Amino acid sequence: MSQEPYSVSITVRGYETDSQGHLNQAVYLQYAEHARWSVLREAGISQEALLSKGVGPVALENTIRYRSELRAGDEVTVSCAFVWGEGRTFTIEQVVTKADGTVSATLTGVGGLLDLKARKMVPDPKEYFRALASDPRVLGL
Repeated sequence: MSQEPYSVSITVRGYETDSQGHLNQAVYLQYAEHARWSVLREAGISQEALLSKGVGPVALENTIRYRSELRAGDEVTVSCAFVWGEGRTFTIEQVVTKADGTVSATLTGVGGLLDLKARKMVPDPKEYFRALASDPRVLGL
C-alpha cells in the first residue's frame, strides 16, 4: 500500500493575483517550490545539510497544466511526490487542489542534484537523499 503524497496548505494572497483576479501563473511555481522544500524538511533534510555535502537540488524542467482558476482567499493544498528512477534525474509530481477537491493545476518537474564544486549532476541523487534523510519514507525511499 503506497502512502498519500506529502502536502502543504496555502492560502492564496491578494498580492499574488493578476489584473483579472486570478493567481498569477508564476506563483504556481512558487507554491510548488514551497512544497518541495517542505517535504525535504519533513524528511529531515535541510538546505544547510545539502550544502554541507556540497550538493544542491536543481530544476531541469517544469510543466504546469492549469485546470481551474484560483482567487485571493482560496485555500489550497499542494502535494509533492518524488518518483525515483535510475540515473541522474528524478521526477516530482505535484497537484494544487482547492478545499472543495477541485484540481487547480498539476505540475510535473524533472530535477537533479548538482555537485556544487564539480558543477555536474551527481550520478545517483536517490542515494544522497536517502543518506541525508531521517525519514526517507516521506520521499518515497
